[in-house]
Amino acid sequence: SLQEKCHQAFLMTVPTTSALQNDVFSQLSSLGFKPEEEVLTKRGYRLDAVVEVKGKKIGIEVDGPSHFIGRKPTGSTILKRRQVTNLEGIPVVSIPYWEWDKLRRDSDKKQPYLRSLLSV
Repeated sequence: SLQEKCHQAFLMTVPTTSALQNDVFSQLSSLGFKPEEEVLTKRGYRLDAVVEVKGKKIGIEVDGPSHFIGRKPTGSTILKRRQVTNLEGIPVVSIPYWEWDKLRRDSDKKQPYLRSLLSV
């Protein structure tokens, strides 16, 4: 059916990892997390990373400019966060590109930022 073909096309999309994502993943690893990268959820959403915090999975989205209109998330970004949290049971935290870009100038702040975001 057309619905099945669309779903398969959605699932077959090959993810690309940005330098921003790689930097975040590297910092998460430095903190002792073992980020699973480009995780495909049961309902077909792809999360940039999933980490385990205090026995609970948390999704991490490293959100670049295409996820925002100005500084507000796009409708599709809001929907993805909501559905992954409510339907998959995985809370999602967002790392907006402009916040991480500020931290690039002061690398000593990256890990505290991530700790705060993940409440550890």
